[in-house]
Amino acid sequence: MRLPGSKSISNRMLLLAALARGTTRLARLLDSDDTRVMRGALEALGVRIQALGEECVEVTGVGPAGFIVKKAEIFLGNSGTAARSLTAVLAFADGHYTLSGVARMHERPIGDLVDALVAAGARIRYLATPGFPPLAIEPWSRANAARGPARIKGDISSQFTSGLLMALAARGAGAAIEVEGEPISTPYVEITLASMAQFGVRVEREGWRRFTIPAGASYVSPGVVAVEGDASSASYFLAAGALGAGPVRVEGVGRVSVQGDVRFTRALEAMGAHIGMGDDWIESTGSAPLEPIDRDMIEIPDAAMTAAVLALFARAPSTLRNIGSWRVKETDRIAAMATELRKFGAVVEEGADFLRIAPPMAFPSAVTVDTYDDHRMAMCFSLAAFGPARVRINDPGCVSKTFPGYFDAFARLVS
Repeated sequence: MRLPGSKSISNRMLLLAALARGTTRLARLLDSDDTRVMRGALEALGVRIQALGEECVEVTGVGPAGFIVKKAEIFLGNSGTAARSLTAVLAFADGHYTLSGVARMHERPIGDLVDALVAAGARIRYLATPGFPPLAIEPWSRANAARGPARIKGDISSQFTSGLLMALAARGAGAAIEVEGEPISTPYVEITLASMAQFGVRVEREGWRRFTIPAGASYVSPGVVAVEGDASSASYFLAAGALGAGPVRVEGVGRVSVQGDVRFTRALEAMGAHIGMGDDWIESTGSAPLEPIDRDMIEIPDAAMTAAVLALFARAPSTLRNIGSWRVKETDRIAAMATELRKFGAVVEEGADFLRIAPPMAFPSAVTVDTYDDHRMAMCFSLAAFGPARVRINDPGCVSKTFPGYFDAFARLVS
């Protein structure tokens, strides 16, 4: 299975290419709802993006001059990556912008990021509920900026830290960022740092608590960038290999990947799967019943959803810990996952940041899975079809957010 491009990397590359000096060709770029949102927003800001064929675009960066369009209304759908990063970047711009999204986006918190930006001189107003989009952004004011490092809370979303890093580096003035609270999803910040380095900005860091952007830093096009395959999407196919004897090989990610979700392979090994790995591929082989796990999933929150469905096929109860970030995703994923797993006969204990899943004593004959307009609910529950229950998934089209061809690919794999 050749993986589509990573959504996380694709959106970072689009934004950094837009901010850089020069023209960047992005190969293997993901084409999905989330990346279309980012492309549409950048084009609304005056960035030239030219399609060069399937999975390839050329982006003409604006450089230090900044965005051409100084007044725009930007719709961000339900893309957290686009919403958080563009809020940060536009906060230091010299234009007037409004950012809005779908109803669920207006329920996803952004207050910690806004507080950090306002302390750094941004002028941002909430247009509805304080702490949540939609937002109105006015030109940045140096006079309003507090002295000292920018401070951001790291215990709600790593996207806040990533957005602040990318935005402050675009200013070229040098800056320090201090992260408060217990940082979560740090591999996604690692993706941000690696992406910035590709565009010429190297950030010094002290663990996950302090980051320093050197004065005079600026983004410069590297010319051509190839986007890695999506490691989160890889989890579904590797899980299929672990359930269905395999072997299943995914291509596009491997041991040299910058994505934290390749660590999902450790969870698979703990459940009894055999994993092989090269620089650009991963292979999985195994069969049910699986071994139960009790694991901290703070570094792989997206792939952890796949593990939750695999728990249906374990010999004994499994516990997924440190998944509190699920509460503020496309839906409340802890509540949604608990509800749908129970339909299969699982006994599920739901906590603020954990799930304990006891596999069913017997599967029902048929289950209809609701997806809550959440692409990952649809994709991970496709794996439930490896059991005896006939599985119907409502609104399968929601996978267009990150993997429009998912069910076609899944059908090719299992047919």
